[in-house]
Amino acid sequence: MTDVQGAGGVGSTELPERIPVIPVNGTVIFPYVVLPLALTDPTLVRQLRDAAGEGGVVALLTLRPGRLPGESAPEDSPFYSVGTLGTILHLLDGGEEASVRALIQGAGRIRVDRLEREGDAWFAGVSRIADEGADGTGVEELRQAVAASFLEVLSRSQGVGPEAREALGQITDAGQLADMAAANLSVGPAEKQSLLEEPNVERRLRRVLELLEREARVREYGDELQSKVKDEVDRSQREFWLREQLKTIRRELGDEEESDVEELRRRLEEAGLPDTAREQAERELRRLQQTQSQAPEYHVVRSYLEWMASLPWSKEEEQPIDIERARGILDRDHYDLRPIKERIVEYLAVRKLNAGRHAPILCLVGPPGVGKTSLGRSIAEALGRRFGRISLGGISDEAEIRGHRRTYVGALPGRIIQAVRRAGVRNPVLLLDEIDKLGKDFRGDPAAALLEVLDPAQNHTFSDNYLEVEFDLSRTVFLATANSTAGIPPALCDRLETLDLPGYTEQEKLEIARRYLIPRQRGEAGLEEGHLRLDDDALRVLVNEYTHEAGVRELERQIARIMRKVALRVVEAGATDPVAIDVENLGDFAGKPRFTEELAGRDDEIGTATALAYTTAGGQILFVEAVGMPGSGEIHLTGHLGDVMRESAKAALSFLRSHAEELRIPPERFRDRDVHIHVPAGATPKDGPSAGVAMAVALASLFTGRAVKCSVAMTGEITLRGHVLPVGGVKEKLLAAARAGVQAVLLPRRNEADLAELPDEVRESLEFLLMDDVSDAFDRVLVERRARERDGSVRLSSRAATAHG
Repeated sequence: MTDVQGAGGVGSTELPERIPVIPVNGTVIFPYVVLPLALTDPTLVRQLRDAAGEGGVVALLTLRPGRLPGESAPEDSPFYSVGTLGTILHLLDGGEEASVRALIQGAGRIRVDRLEREGDAWFAGVSRIADEGADGTGVEELRQAVAASFLEVLSRSQGVGPEAREALGQITDAGQLADMAAANLSVGPAEKQSLLEEPNVERRLRRVLELLEREARVREYGDELQSKVKDEVDRSQREFWLREQLKTIRRELGDEEESDVEELRRRLEEAGLPDTAREQAERELRRLQQTQSQAPEYHVVRSYLEWMASLPWSKEEEQPIDIERARGILDRDHYDLRPIKERIVEYLAVRKLNAGRHAPILCLVGPPGVGKTSLGRSIAEALGRRFGRISLGGISDEAEIRGHRRTYVGALPGRIIQAVRRAGVRNPVLLLDEIDKLGKDFRGDPAAALLEVLDPAQNHTFSDNYLEVEFDLSRTVFLATANSTAGIPPALCDRLETLDLPGYTEQEKLEIARRYLIPRQRGEAGLEEGHLRLDDDALRVLVNEYTHEAGVRELERQIARIMRKVALRVVEAGATDPVAIDVENLGDFAGKPRFTEELAGRDDEIGTATALAYTTAGGQILFVEAVGMPGSGEIHLTGHLGDVMRESAKAALSFLRSHAEELRIPPERFRDRDVHIHVPAGATPKDGPSAGVAMAVALASLFTGRAVKCSVAMTGEITLRGHVLPVGGVKEKLLAAARAGVQAVLLPRRNEADLAELPDEVRESLEFLLMDDVSDAFDRVLVERRARERDGSVRLSSRAATAHG
């Protein structure tokens, strides 16, 4: 608080034409405020001495931000245009050339009309700015409010005595009160300068009142916060003192209860940590001992030590590998799957002979519901190890694998370390489920983090970001599952040995239902074996007409639905006689059939070919439709097709145009007709190198007017020369063809070796036609329009006739 004195001396006198300028940096001097100055700059000392002898007035001008007096030209003023006229009350000359002390009082507002510079000195021609609106109707009320608010702010300030408060109470001039309050506000120079430039007293009072009230609230919050901090410190000190007293009392009573630190130390010793991890744990224990339990850091360190103590650093659990026992476990839990079981038995045999060998990472690839996860459990049981499952579907944060650093709130180790902790041993069998569903975003690439986890040459020194020490994963057996290898990054897929699990045939589904699904769901429903009798024919209808999948997941849901209906009848009727379910009454328990053979009721049509596709859910059949219309030779593609299928369609059309003469297609048909190719179920995305042959056949049928045998399905990709390229997923596609009622399948000749893997049931139900060139497909599936006879008459579907047009 600056001293308060009355203005005097120059209130009404004429001002000199030139007044020395005293620069003020970082603050604003208001009228009625006394300013003590101690100057050492020779120029300013000389100006102040000259001013004291020539009238005793100076111009107190505030420098603009970032400006110095010696850095501006006269036409570019470094000062604000409004300042304060200062009266020299007292000048104490120290006798030295560059030293003077002065007491200057603000005497009123001035406006700079002219600014001159002589060397390093500045001189100004100024005019007074008089107060306005001091007699307004609300000025007195504002003055009283400002005075009260100003006194409240002063009451919270330290070092302000009663004399200052008494002097403030004697100020009756509203403008003077506004200036005195503004001078003591805790605001920046720009805000104070705006108050100095405001000539209207009423507006100045309102603005000062707003700033005083804001400052009062800030100081009130500060006092409240300081009080809370003081109370918290006092409480912490009291709790610390009581805790120390409690420890002393326990020691006197002989209480042997362990403290947190001692308990953690004992657990860490029992965990068998390696040397590096033990040194890290001891450092954290010392930090824990030196930290108060109320501090946030205490709980962070304690959680870290809990993780270190609970991890199985040296604990292992394993039984000797018995090959015959392993075969029995696999046969008990899974029907058929002979190639897969044989590979797993080979895997176990190698581990039995050479346990220290880096075994490959097996990745079970197949549609949903074929038993990939249950196979992982069976492998763990055969090895005599504990089993853990880590779901990777949708993970896009690398920290989910490597863990979060402890600097983050709520940090935890990654899923690998968490799974090992849940298993309780360092050599469990961990199944990385849905490894093809990994994501990737700005938080990192989880697939890249898995490279270290799954590499036997590196994972013995796996470092989790949370633990910050190495953990040996080389004793852990990793397995993986995926619906398709297409979604696995190439670098990660290179570390995996893939085992394909195709979909099940009808007979395999029937056996699985009898051996596993029906007993399991009967037990889930609380039924006894005598409560239900499900006819074999009814079960076959349930497989074919109520499900349409590669696996058996939906089949199990349908069986569970039947069991619930049976349970309701048993509870309501109380009967002990078995409920018999046959083909006739199956609908009462399972509802209406949902599926029929996809080729049922279809005729051979012009422009429609049956294709085979492979998806992550298994194989399926697609119908490729082509129609022609008047146009200019353009091609239209619909059905949510991907880039590969679009290119296949264009390649097929180019092949037909280049071989139009051989196929006896008039050239004008390509010029004056547009072609529209559509693959139904447009809401489902479709892509892949399997539909080239089907598109070529559909187009050839359209342009030649020959119908396509709908009972013949085809797969394969073509080149511009017409060569047929091999494709993948042959087994899944052929299983889908058998489910759909297809009679014959056209395959690339280079896929002939894949037929050896087919079940006998599928091999007997299908005829296989091998092709080297797409012309082979034309010869085998295209028939003349009048070659198909039914009941002695020629019949073409209306859609075929429309397509040929």
